[in-house]
Amino acid sequence: MSDIHIQKIGEPDILQTSDGRLTLSVPIQIKRRSGRELVPLPNGETAPVRPWDVAPTSIQLALARGHRWLAMLESGEAKSLKEIAAREGIDNSYVSRMVNLTTLAPDIVAAILDGALPNHIALFDLAVDPPALWDEQRARVGL
Repeated sequence: MSDIHIQKIGEPDILQTSDGRLTLSVPIQIKRRSGRELVPLPNGETAPVRPWDVAPTSIQLALARGHRWLAMLESGEAKSLKEIAAREGIDNSYVSRMVNLTTLAPDIVAAILDGALPNHIALFDLAVDPPALWDEQRARVGL
């Protein structure tokens, strides 16, 4: 499709070619820390590195399952939640609750992934009948 060129210097830019294609130029710098490649922010900071040996929590796994199952529905790989449940050998109400997690507010998802949810919040609190409005979700969680 197109070539990717990594430049360490320069200014961000958008170029338009005569055939209508756009080229986005974003200079980046890649740093190695503890054997990992990181892309620092313009101010030089990098996000904290998550240790390799930390196992995902049950809520993190449930969130991943919910997104995977929703992607299966959206792509047509599965026709219904019942079909997914049958494939996985689990109850369809469990599948439904995990797919509910895909409607959570972005900051709640970030808190789940960062392991920063309040300790009193359980998977049940997030997955069963979550409010449609993000502010109501935040109030339920206490964020």
